Amino acid sequence: MEGHCKLCPQCNGRACKNQIPGPGAKGIGDTAIRNYDKWKEIRINMDTLTEKREVSTAFSLFGKTFAAPFFAGPVGAVNMHYGDKYNDLEYNNILVPACKESGIAAFTGDGMDPEVMKAASIAIKEAGGLGVPTVKPWNKAMIAEKLGLVKESGAFAVAMDIDAAGLPFLKNFQPPAGSKSVEEMREIIEEAGIPFIVKGIMTVKAARKAKEAGASAIIVSNHGGRVLDQCPATAEVLEAIADEVGGSMKVLVDGGIRDGVDVFKALALGADAVLLARPFVNAVYGGEGQAVKDYVAKVQAELADTMAMCGAYALDEICKDMIWR
Repeated sequence: MEGHCKLCPQCNGRACKNQIPGPGAKGIGDTAIRNYDKWKEIRINMDTLTEKREVSTAFSLFGKTFAAPFFAGPVGAVNMHYGDKYNDLEYNNILVPACKESGIAAFTGDGMDPEVMKAASIAIKEAGGLGVPTVKPWNKAMIAEKLGLVKESGAFAVAMDIDAAGLPFLKNFQPPAGSKSVEEMREIIEEAGIPFIVKGIMTVKAARKAKEAGASAIIVSNHGGRVLDQCPATAEVLEAIADEVGGSMKVLVDGGIRDGVDVFKALALGADAVLLARPFVNAVYGGEGQAVKDYVAKVQAELADTMAMCGAYALDEICKDMIWR
């Protein structure tokens, strides 16, 4: 793959570090590296003194059943940050159907170019609504326009990455865009009319506010380190957030998650599901739809193997005592 991505053996943030454009992170690039490292510090407690049963990775969200509890995360401006082989429209047209065929769903990105959201909405509509458009925290009028496209797509849920408030083009956008009050978010969620996911939650306090606004789910996320330098890793804050709101709303997490073992760790800490983003970009650029399917199968197999080796034969059997910290 030609472009900014260096195709490291491990996508750990070290080589690209603070290189933007590119898949790096803001400031010194510390947050993306920390995201990856903190998952690897968590270890797995093996226990095979269990009755052997068939492992199921099946997962349900908002009335839809998926093959596994992970999704492709939203990525925007792929041609600028990864390479000019694809633009966002072409990227989503490969990713969305490949994820559907693999039994999961893709979150799609948003951007300054209105054609990005339009094309993503069409791709999701063609996939029978099996996708989650992710709207940036624009001004009120622009959000209403984007939500109109979401409704036309028939998407089963919609997301807003409120952490994108730290992106330069959002900070300089006119009319003003960016951070939202609880009341503003409540109005947006009511206007959406479908399950709404708030992405960019990094504290218990923020999780409570998302719940107050009426969110159906949150994503514990620091935007891959791209919006604020020297943040905690998502693995460090997930457990407290899940303990606070788990059960009352769905909790998802992203940031440095790369394989099925990482997915298992996130579920053990209280997440209902996870998002993986950068690896799906590499899959699309490296081998298009087939590579996406291969990557999904790999992560699902790793998750199932880890579950079996810990005595968890269904997702609701995964618990905190199966990991060591």
